[in-house]
Amino acid sequence: MQARETIGITAASGQLGSAIVRAAVDTVGKEYVVGLARTPRKAESLGVEVRPGDYASRRDLESSLQGVDRLLLVSAMDAPDKRIGLHRNVIEAAKAAGVSKLVYTSIQGAEEGTAFSPIVQSNRQTEQDIRDSGLSWTIGRNGIYIEPDIEYIDTYKERGEIANCAGDAECGYTARTELAFAYIRMLTESKHDGQTYNLHGEAITQQELAGHLNDAFGTNLTYRTMTVAEYRDERITELGEFLGNIIAGIYEGIRNGAANNASHYALAAGREHIRWPAFFKRLKTDAI
Repeated sequence: MQARETIGITAASGQLGSAIVRAAVDTVGKEYVVGLARTPRKAESLGVEVRPGDYASRRDLESSLQGVDRLLLVSAMDAPDKRIGLHRNVIEAAKAAGVSKLVYTSIQGAEEGTAFSPIVQSNRQTEQDIRDSGLSWTIGRNGIYIEPDIEYIDTYKERGEIANCAGDAECGYTARTELAFAYIRMLTESKHDGQTYNLHGEAITQQELAGHLNDAFGTNLTYRTMTVAEYRDERITELGEFLGNIIAGIYEGIRNGAANNASHYALAAGREHIRWPAFFKRLKTDAI
């Protein structure tokens, strides 16, 4: 990365975006970091300049991206057909504003056959749009976030179990802080240009996940496998049809092996992904 280049990070008020902003500040200094957010006031606590960043407003995006050299595009949270257009707005605005490099937070998952597959397909289209943009680029395909299982611990305690349709399949989990560490290297180091990386740690089963949660929280959780149909019905009852189908589709993809891929995390980050025993030990220590 050349001296005095400015990094822009979209969705700066979100969980992943804010983690990447903090990592960027630690790496290049806050004066070279610009956050973009649909509602800028929600990202004010990050201590960096925050500009309007609504993916639906290309005009605002072009204005907000002035002076930004390298841009991190966090995937939009929307229906698959809408996401492609929203991402194209960011890509075109970046080109018009003179951004030189674009890094995209894509996903792993089943590209066909599950309710989650249309979202994966929309990400693949954005990946292609970025490759065709004429900008320098790097793409990260994130593993499954481990934080939602941690945040769900009270429900797991009440039920005494983790129950889903993943079965005995292994899943490449990751943590947002680990992703943030990798994405800053992908943004600032030219050796990553033109690369697509799977970003996750050691793949583990649901039984192993239950064991790690037990170690960290002193619980006695077990794992119970469900059929895809059973799990889909449960998720729809709790979360509604759209989100319930999506969550069931993610776990069906895990069941079918779509979340157990070779990891390129060390290539992207310059170090190994944190091991899960160490991650959960740190979690336990922080809770004391």
